[in-house]
Amino acid sequence: MGYFGNHLATLTTGVFAAVLTGLWPYFVDFAPILNFVFIMAVPITWFLTFTCWISQKSTDYMHNHAPPHDEKKSLSNTQTIQTATITGSQVSLSEIKQVQNELSLELNNVKETVKLKDSEIERLNQEISNLETLVQIESLKTELANLKMLASGKKTK
Repeated sequence: MGYFGNHLATLTTGVFAAVLTGLWPYFVDFAPILNFVFIMAVPITWFLTFTCWISQKSTDYMHNHAPPHDEKKSLSNTQTIQTATITGSQVSLSEIKQVQNELSLELNNVKETVKLKDSEIERLNQEISNLETLVQIESLKTELANLKMLASGKKTK
């Protein structure tokens, strides 16, 4: 981490910005070009200071909340695992197995429900198909009856 908590760039840029800000009033009267240089340099250095500070805060946050890379998880003699929960409690392997079994049973129940729903959907699709066929048959019967009526009307004339 270092002496300044990895904020050495922020500190250096901040000191430089403060020095420029402090020297600005003394160099205003020397030359107009120097005044322009200070007008440009002071806000830029303060912006760089702020940017360094924000980027270091972001880096600190990401490294503090990132999962560990080199730590290996191992079981102790009592087969307990230290969890990364807020309470920091310990969970035994048997409790984990029990929860896993409960979730497996629930998953199997959901799968069965889905299978039942799929079979119900298939049955309803078949029924819709049958109804469409019945409607087509009735339509053909009606058309045939109309044709018979037309044919009989022509014979009588």
